[in-house]
Amino acid sequence: MSRPSLPTVRLGLRDWDHLVPLMSGRVRVPGFDIRIDAREITPNVLAEPGLDGGETSFSRYVQARAAGDDRLVGLPAFVMRGFRHRCVLVRTDSPLRSLDQLTGARVGLTGWPDSGNTWTRALIRAAGVDLSGITWRVGPLAAGEVGKERLGDRPLPSNVSAMPEGESLVGELAAGRLDAILTPFMPSEFFTSASRFRHLLDDHPAAERAYWSATGFVPGIHLVTLKKEVVEAHPGLPAALLAGLEESKHHWLGRRRILTDTTPWLLHALTESATLFGQDWMPYGTASNAAMTAAFCEELYAQGIWPDPIDPAVVFPEPFPEPVAPGPSASATAAA
Repeated sequence: MSRPSLPTVRLGLRDWDHLVPLMSGRVRVPGFDIRIDAREITPNVLAEPGLDGGETSFSRYVQARAAGDDRLVGLPAFVMRGFRHRCVLVRTDSPLRSLDQLTGARVGLTGWPDSGNTWTRALIRAAGVDLSGITWRVGPLAAGEVGKERLGDRPLPSNVSAMPEGESLVGELAAGRLDAILTPFMPSEFFTSASRFRHLLDDHPAAERAYWSATGFVPGIHLVTLKKEVVEAHPGLPAALLAGLEESKHHWLGRRRILTDTTPWLLHALTESATLFGQDWMPYGTASNAAMTAAFCEELYAQGIWPDPIDPAVVFPEPFPEPVAPGPSASATAAA
């Protein structure tokens, strides 16, 4: 007798390292056939009928929830997260060395309502800079980049403008028409000895460690979402998928701790991270991300991205049980 087929769930996700075990089938989600479509850019889940869920901007998801739009169900699994101190770039000859020196500056950024840029502006705001006194310009990091919605659906503040077609952040920064840029990804020349750009902060890791000590979290940028109708058809899917994402993450970490020769200093980064953050610097689960979620909701309102205060309870209205990390036997399997 043939086995009954499992419900197929199609997800659009970028190929983050910690998702590879799930993408490859090494990790499976009991009761479901998870098919992952690896993407170059973050998909618009609602705009693609062939997707049941996928990677979604935290900012856009929270704003939708605040507006009463529940077409997507977010899982407290932030597949993209990271400190933002490293995301402020200036020219190598710039006199600027600290966030508070951005007062009155001309700053370019890759998207106005974006999650990562919201977190970066939060750092600038915390440094005592009036965001309304900065001249903001929004555009692509490099010329020719397409496929990204950069301005959002709400009216822009008067000090924010879109770059004309053909201009780019790196071009304007290099020409001296911008004093700094905010970008989650580094321009290609940043990885060369002849780069015209540097980080604003000379020691951004130190600033990031201080941020962790003060807040207890690493900012979340993108999370996994499922379409509401898929969840209604399969109520057990969210918890099962969250558990699968958790297992995939730990499997990946176990393998990386063995296969450390993929970069010259990966072992150092892994040991330093474990010492500072413990065994999991990117925890999944509602409670584990409560402080970070509340801080993000506060920033969306404080920066005028959303017009009203946002109750963090609307983000994950049905609390998920905290996912359980694989035990020693599973870790041993991952390292084998």
